[in-house]
Amino acid sequence: MHPVNDLVNKLAQATPVLLLGYNPTVTLSTAPILTLYAIFLHANVNWDFGPLRSVVATPVFHRWHHSRDRDAWDKNFAGLFPFWDILFGTYYMPKGRWPENFGICEPMPAGYLGQFWEPFAALFRRPRRADPQSAALVEKEAGT
Repeated sequence: MHPVNDLVNKLAQATPVLLLGYNPTVTLSTAPILTLYAIFLHANVNWDFGPLRSVVATPVFHRWHHSRDRDAWDKNFAGLFPFWDILFGTYYMPKGRWPENFGICEPMPAGYLGQFWEPFAALFRRPRRADPQSAALVEKEAGT
């Protein structure tokens, strides 16, 4: 996760809770628990919690989110409760299959500084088209 994204995300989560008057010590004490859970989600194990697979996010659920398998693109965004993905139609947990192919499809600079700068540099470039279907759709809408 990009450090700027992580900071904004944490502020967006904590600020409304603190503004509602919740105890700052109690609110901020959840950070270590959620951090450990995030580490668990990134474990390289095929655990899906069986009948609870649609209730609590598991390593398999999250690994599908990182899969390069075309059917898994833009799926499984929930960090804790998959019902959000079920609600918005982005839930993907095919039975009898495990995610195997991970990463991104776009080129990424080598090295920490290049990768740190990449999201900002992308703001100054023309939009890239990651897959042929998107390119065809853009060209169709543009009438070319």
